[in-house]
Amino acid sequence: MGTLGFIILFGLIGGLAVGLQGPLASLISQKIGVLESVFIIHMGGAIAALIPLLFYGGRNLSRWREVPWYALGAGALGLIVIAAMSYMVPRVGVAPAVVLIVAGQLFIGVILDHYGLLGAHPHPFDLTRALGLLLVFVGVWVTVK
Repeated sequence: MGTLGFIILFGLIGGLAVGLQGPLASLISQKIGVLESVFIIHMGGAIAALIPLLFYGGRNLSRWREVPWYALGAGALGLIVIAAMSYMVPRVGVAPAVVLIVAGQLFIGVILDHYGLLGAHPHPFDLTRALGLLLVFVGVWVTVK
């Protein structure tokens, strides 16, 4: 499989994971609460990440101090994503919750691309991207409404 095929496959697997994570997080949060579910989910993720680290030695883990301080906030952003999905799924359903998350990702992605922020390759905001975003937000409205 070529590089582009692998990128598409990996992206689809990531999308499937986001689509499944929301309803699963919602099931947990309905039983024990949103903050508690976020904690449990991240503990599960930490354990899942620890297992391969133990086998492969985590060779680069000691280099964490080289990471820009603001990049360490990625974990906190993950908490927000899970909390948002846990809150939205029982109220609007899985598809609208995922569409809202994706719309937010596209919105911030366009900004990051336009200015080349956080290591993004600069890609100017133009009419084509504006129309694409408009179409996405119309889709959000139709899906959530």
